[in-house]
Amino acid sequence: MPDESAPPQWIDTHCHLDAREFDADRAAVVARADAAGVTMQVIPAVGVFNFDTVRNLAHEHRLAYALGIHPLCVGDAPDEDLDRLEQALQAHKDDPRLVAIGEIGVDLFVPGLIAIRPRQEHFYREQLKLARRFGLPVLTHVRRSADAVLAGLRRIEVPGGIAHAFNGSDQQAGHFVDRGFRLGFGGSVTFETAQQIRRIAASVPASALVLETDSPDIPPHWLYRTAAERESRSPALPQARNEPAEVARIAESLAALRGMSLTELSALTRANALAVMPRLATL
Repeated sequence: MPDESAPPQWIDTHCHLDAREFDADRAAVVARADAAGVTMQVIPAVGVFNFDTVRNLAHEHRLAYALGIHPLCVGDAPDEDLDRLEQALQAHKDDPRLVAIGEIGVDLFVPGLIAIRPRQEHFYREQLKLARRFGLPVLTHVRRSADAVLAGLRRIEVPGGIAHAFNGSDQQAGHFVDRGFRLGFGGSVTFETAQQIRRIAASVPASALVLETDSPDIPPHWLYRTAAERESRSPALPQARNEPAEVARIAESLAALRGMSLTELSALTRANALAVMPRLATL
């Protein structure tokens, strides 16, 4: 049993700390996360242009990173970028802070990306092959695309991974879990109107749960601003930027859904994150 007297410690398994939204106060963002008990963050790359950035940030702030080409970026990425990813993985394969390949996957939400689905799936499959070759788990983007992502995983076995910002069905959740994947839950689970996500978060096996923010995106309900509020530009409105420190409060929503204490959820989600990304245990 976890020690209920010990303060909870959290892992943000998916945050874009390199985003320009953090340029003005990145060190303060990391400090706030640490103060909130978020002792580790995983920073995924989205394209070759930020491979060095995420790696340098991970080393500067004693965090972790992943390398990959995001489906939103494949339209502008030449095929040679896959070679550059392979070269980066080879160069840094012994870096303990390199814990996964990601963010990779398929996006069938953005209309322009639907038109290039074959190219998305090509980049996704090639990156799965690299994950298999280098023995790394994957951080998968599954927006409206869980079946497509699962199809790739059935064809190309990898050492597990996380379905980031999971938003699929109960059946799709089961398929990921059956493959040893964890499901990432973040700000969306804090909205009472997100009934399907909350039901799945409450019912999937405990071993499947990990926490994330996807910061600066997917803000929890207390940071969310409606379209009308954004258009009003009222100075009285709170900043809608999400950040890793919010994991601690997001966890309160998930703990309530699961009927668990924060200490129990902290121990569980940390253990799950370490199991799916074993290199985290060395950091």
